[in-house]
Amino acid sequence: MPTRLEREARPESLLINMGPSHPAMHGTIRIMLELDGEKILNSEVEVGYLHRGFEKICENRTYFNLLPYTDRLNYVSPLINNLGYVMTIEKMLGLEVPRRAQLIRVLMSELSRICDHLTCLAAMAMECGAFTVFLYKIKAREFIWDVIEWTTGARMTTSYIRIGGVRADLHPDYRLALEKAIKETRQVLKDVHGLLDKNKIFLNRTRDIAVISPEDAINFGWTGPCLRSTGVYYDVRKAHPYLIYDELNFEVPLGEKGDNYDRYMVRMMEMEQSLRIIEQVMAKLPSSPPEVIKDGLEPYEAIKEARRKRPERPIKLSPNLEGAEKHNYSEILCSDRRYVPPPKEEVYTTIEGLISHFKFFMKDHGIRPPKGEVYFAVEGGNGELGYYIVSDGTDKPYRLHLRAPCFHIVSALEFLIKGHLVADVIPTFGSLNMIGGELDR
Repeated sequence: MPTRLEREARPESLLINMGPSHPAMHGTIRIMLELDGEKILNSEVEVGYLHRGFEKICENRTYFNLLPYTDRLNYVSPLINNLGYVMTIEKMLGLEVPRRAQLIRVLMSELSRICDHLTCLAAMAMECGAFTVFLYKIKAREFIWDVIEWTTGARMTTSYIRIGGVRADLHPDYRLALEKAIKETRQVLKDVHGLLDKNKIFLNRTRDIAVISPEDAINFGWTGPCLRSTGVYYDVRKAHPYLIYDELNFEVPLGEKGDNYDRYMVRMMEMEQSLRIIEQVMAKLPSSPPEVIKDGLEPYEAIKEARRKRPERPIKLSPNLEGAEKHNYSEILCSDRRYVPPPKEEVYTTIEGLISHFKFFMKDHGIRPPKGEVYFAVEGGNGELGYYIVSDGTDKPYRLHLRAPCFHIVSALEFLIKGHLVADVIPTFGSLNMIGGELDR
């Protein structure tokens, strides 16, 4: 069956496909272009090549077990995806999260935001021919990923932020790594400003290209850096503060024209603000020196001894559980034991802990929010990232819908590129920061 564009195209114009196999289309977007020479007369954007089925999968997973699926939405900033989901569940359950866990969540979210913007602008610059900028930004991202990996154990798919708090406390030496990452990132941002801000080639590729008005951006459902590039002051962290954002001092950068250059510049300035937020959080985070366990029992020794009596000596847990020891629970997880797994020390040595562990993960047990529906949103890398969940009282969501900011932004691509040249599709598409996992869901 012919597409809409094929039916409406003029006989004298040329129809070509850009994507999904085009490298700039990330393998997940197809754009059919109607051309007069190199000028775009019309276009049709087709999405859906990723076939994730995220929302349907979530209907068949428990509230705890579907957390890793949120990592794969915006896979460049997975911690913000985790945060939006768990805070939606916490809103349903009425949970209060310890302050230290809130501070850690903000810290990790802003690190993820910087990674998101670095990746977006690195790809955009590279596709415009600025390969040096790509290398600089990826270098900065590596320093930040090192900090994230130290605490979460993974670079991308972290599943670190949990219902009721976070999986583990920060790495004891995180401050040194974080200070190094901040210093390196600031230097990279300074270098990139020098390379691109007044570069004639980059300005010609981005200035007054793909301009959108504030009214049109709002009508398309834009949020995040793309909306703010048009001059609209909307940031979920300011409009609907969550965690401790209302205690922090930061600005919301705005653009002027809503063109490709503004979308680049807003993200650059947002990274500076995220660094400010991280430094404020570091100042608020009290040092929590790790409890050194000397002459402790190995887990198998504790289990063996617990068959006769409760062990008197402390247990040395696996390195994978570093920061999640029992003495850390009060600072990183909520006090309501119905919604968090029991400490491993109790699981190994007490029948109550073992039963609680089994019941937490068993089918038809675990986390069961009351019947009802709830919506909660956070400020993601691309904008308002919202979860709408309907609970039927069981351990699985009856319905879960993701308000993906990327989908609304890409829906305007046909409007943005009309009247421009084929070469303008690349920086325009790059400035929108299309993430396949979030777009196709």
